[in-house]
Amino acid sequence: MCRNIKILFNFDPPAGEDEARAAALQYVRKISGFAKPSAANEEVFAQAVDAVAEASQVLLSSLVTSAAPRNHEVEATRAHARAVRRFGSSQAAGRG
Repeated sequence: MCRNIKILFNFDPPAGEDEARAAALQYVRKISGFAKPSAANEEVFAQAVDAVAEASQVLLSSLVTSAAPRNHEVEATRAHARAVRRFGSSQAAGRG
């Protein structure tokens, strides 16, 4: 899975449309191979992002769990710790 696509399910507060759209954009970029599509592909690229974002919102609103909701700050701290372990110092991990 693309490292830039974050888990969006079971957060308090819930992930918003902007987060679903950002994940959809990353997904479409990954599978298309385009960071930014050409003018010829721009419309179909945008349609794909819209479709994936909508499907993601349907999925997220339909899932159920008995697990306690995740906390955005705790997850960000964990992600930072993983980056430090992987890349070394805080500066190398993109912080600082």
